[in-house]
Amino acid sequence: MKKNEQTLTRTEFQVMTILWDLGHAACAWDILERWEEPKPAYTTVATYLKVLREKGFVDYFKNKGEGKTHQYVAKVTRAEYTRQAMQEVKNSFFGGSIKKMLCFFVEEEQLTEDDIKALLEDVENSK
Repeated sequence: MKKNEQTLTRTEFQVMTILWDLGHAACAWDILERWEEPKPAYTTVATYLKVLREKGFVDYFKNKGEGKTHQYVAKVTRAEYTRQAMQEVKNSFFGGSIKKMLCFFVEEEQLTEDDIKALLEDVENSK
C-alpha cells in the first residue's frame, strides 16, 4: 500500500473482502461469481480492480495460455488494512487515545458487565 495510506470505498472493500476470503489469485469473473445479488456488470468489477491496482491494494498477472485474463492478488492483507483503518479512526475521532476509543465503544455498544469482564481478561492474557 502506498505510504499515504489510502482508504477503500464501500464497494472497493467488498472486492477486497472477496479476494481476501478466496486467499488466492482471482480474475474478475471469480469475484463476480461470489458477489451477492444484485451483481454488478462485469465491466464494473473490472473497473474496481483497475482502481484498486492504481491505489496499490492489488496487483495482477497473466497466466500463460489464458489470453487476456488478468489474475488479481491482494498486496495488502485484511489485518494490515484493518490496522491502518483503526489507526485512522483512533487518530481522527479520539485524538489518538485508545482509552477514549475503547470507552466510546463500551458505552455505545452497551456492553454488559460480563462482556467487560471478558474484555479485561483478554487484555490481561495478551500481556
